[in-house]
Amino acid sequence: MEWQDEALILGGRRFGESGLILDVLTKTKGRRSGLVYGGASRKKRGQFEPGNSLQLTWSGRLEEQLGRFNVAEVTTSRPGRYLDRPEALAAITTVTTLLRGAVDEGDAAGSSLYQPTTLLLDALDSWPVWPALYAKWELGLLSSLGFGLDLDKCALSGANDGLTHVSPKTGRAVRGSEAEDYVERLFPLPAFLIDSSALAMAEDIEDALRLTGYFLEERLFSSVHKPLPAERARLVPKLIG
Repeated sequence: MEWQDEALILGGRRFGESGLILDVLTKTKGRRSGLVYGGASRKKRGQFEPGNSLQLTWSGRLEEQLGRFNVAEVTTSRPGRYLDRPEALAAITTVTTLLRGAVDEGDAAGSSLYQPTTLLLDALDSWPVWPALYAKWELGLLSSLGFGLDLDKCALSGANDGLTHVSPKTGRAVRGSEAEDYVERLFPLPAFLIDSSALAMAEDIEDALRLTGYFLEERLFSSVHKPLPAERARLVPKLIG
């Protein structure tokens, strides 16, 4: 069997003396792994940094088995562009680590994340707006993997305007004015998450990341019995500082 696809490198591990088992998110096949002969060699390993995009061919006997990747070319080399920008490198590490931990091997649903993720990483040159884009990406990550929040209307009244908070129990939006008795137990809902014209100030970014971080940890990662990767906690101060 054989297929070709575009892919984003999520990571890899050494296999034997110089082989590399490469972990990627593909455009049409979801998250996949494959053996790259000589991929861990000094000559080749630089091109297999997490965050790089490439064209590759997978070949193997069965789809369920570990096959071989033949890398045609690296189309976008991202970490090498940001060696003097630690915040951008931390962002790339966090995005690829979250995907590696949350998306199951062979899960085709992961393909829906390929384009949003590459667009997000390609926007790293626009750092002033990047934190807001990242928060929206985390919201999309939850949705793509079946843990989306319901931010379209108030869970109490059904109204679709004036939404200010989110319930940690249900993941549904509410109007704070209609939940006065327990509003302190709710997460603030930053307007920019539901209104593309709204500005995102530092406090809004902080509220958004607290919201998405809670559901990433309590719903998504708990469902696969893993902790939320520490890389994310290290990135947050760089996004709101």
